[in-house]
Amino acid sequence: MSYDLVVIGQGYVGLPVSQYAAMSGLSVVGLELNRETVENLNKGISHIGDISDSELSEMLAAGYRASSDAEVLSAARTIVICVPTPLGDAGSPDLSAVESAVRSLAPRLSPGALVVLESTTYPGTTDDIVLPIIEAAGKSLDSDFFLAFSPERIDPGNEKYGLKNTPKVVGGVSAESTRRAVDFYSRFVDTVVPVKGAREAETAKLLENTYRHINIALVNEMAKFCHELDIDLWDVIDAAKTKPFGFQAFYPGPGVGGHCIPIDPNYLSYQVRKQLKYPFRFVELAEEINNSMPGYIVRRVQELLNVDSRSLRGSSILLLGVTYKANVADQRESPATEIAEILERGGAEVRYHDPFVSKWEYANTSLISETDYDQAVKKADVVILLQAHTEYDVDALAATSIRFFDTRGGARGAGAHRL
Repeated sequence: MSYDLVVIGQGYVGLPVSQYAAMSGLSVVGLELNRETVENLNKGISHIGDISDSELSEMLAAGYRASSDAEVLSAARTIVICVPTPLGDAGSPDLSAVESAVRSLAPRLSPGALVVLESTTYPGTTDDIVLPIIEAAGKSLDSDFFLAFSPERIDPGNEKYGLKNTPKVVGGVSAESTRRAVDFYSRFVDTVVPVKGAREAETAKLLENTYRHINIALVNEMAKFCHELDIDLWDVIDAAKTKPFGFQAFYPGPGVGGHCIPIDPNYLSYQVRKQLKYPFRFVELAEEINNSMPGYIVRRVQELLNVDSRSLRGSSILLLGVTYKANVADQRESPATEIAEILERGGAEVRYHDPFVSKWEYANTSLISETDYDQAVKKADVVILLQAHTEYDVDALAATSIRFFDTRGGARGAGAHRL
């Protein structure tokens, strides 16, 4: 038996790839090391917020299945790698999962198989790491196998753009690899954009997120001095975005979260330092500014407490929304974690509410979401809106709070203090 596609990794990136491919009629196997995840997927139980149990059931009915057996790789016409690429302890890219996946597939490749890396990484990974591992297994490019990079562009919780209608960038390590990768993705993605090579595709992904990282840092820095100058930055942004050209609105917040913004620009910065021996100063400055926001948020909370002649120690602080993004359950790299840790070190009593997170664990702390958050809002010395989930009526909450600190700019009433 052969499969049109085996997707290595069934997380936030890999499972949507499996979904769209399976629903387009391709025979798909999701290869996942976590046996419990495999069992649940095959039972129709999804662990990804953007894919419901009913949608997973449709995938299974279309022929999709999950497996933890690497031997399925030997029957795949195309293999897409969607494994995590976190930063290591020293801040350098950790490609161990990518390398492990490639070493597993290299000796198992069927003749003419296409391999595509989707995991975000630094420029040159596909050419300099993935290709040599496969060639070391005795395979020849453009005869035994084909190889490309295609950056994932999954935006969790986005109801307008999904994998199908978001243009797919593809760059192969050879012209024929690019052509075959374009043909593959065109089977279930509306628009496929071929680029010069794998390095260009890798760098395109990093440019996208570095652009966001730097512009978020810009408005975060402005938020600090606009507060000191008594300027309403949110009103400033609303005014600036009326210009129909030359400006794109970015907004300040308590920090950056998710897998992409806090991590991806560091891959580019790492490669520049490694190969060119000088810093990517924009990225490093943006990281410094964005990483300073949790501490700044706590200082603003202390200022509010001082107005009421209270100290941080012993005060009750309620956090609203602890996910990294509104209306999703994803907590990866959420700045709420660092804010809570700083508050606790200062002696505050931290509570939280989030409609998407019933139990929140960070450091050595485990908290349960407040069941009656309306009452919790009234009792807290300071309420901090960290994530503007649509469930929250921000102005109503601000009106019933002792002190309401809005880090997302949603409050318009006089009772709120905005970032």
